[in-house]
Amino acid sequence: MIDDDKVIETIDELETFLRLLEAGGLGLNNVAGVALATNNSNGRPFVAVLDDNQQLVLGRWVTTEVFENGKDMVRYGTKKPH
Repeated sequence: MIDDDKVIETIDELETFLRLLEAGGLGLNNVAGVALATNNSNGRPFVAVLDDNQQLVLGRWVTTEVFENGKDMVRYGTKKPH
């Protein structure tokens, strides 16, 4: 399920999304991971929230800039504030 109305346009927005997800603020169950991916039909990039079976639970479109520059943040997580 990708929410077409919501696009993550900046690295700061990606960080906020990931922190909200880590804190359980989106009310999702059975979340096992997060990945950056591209849509098979049109190549549009998105952040994918996956369950234990690697099935898409939630997706948000991202800009090309976020896709290219947010890979480490998605891979390694956000830095915790001091």
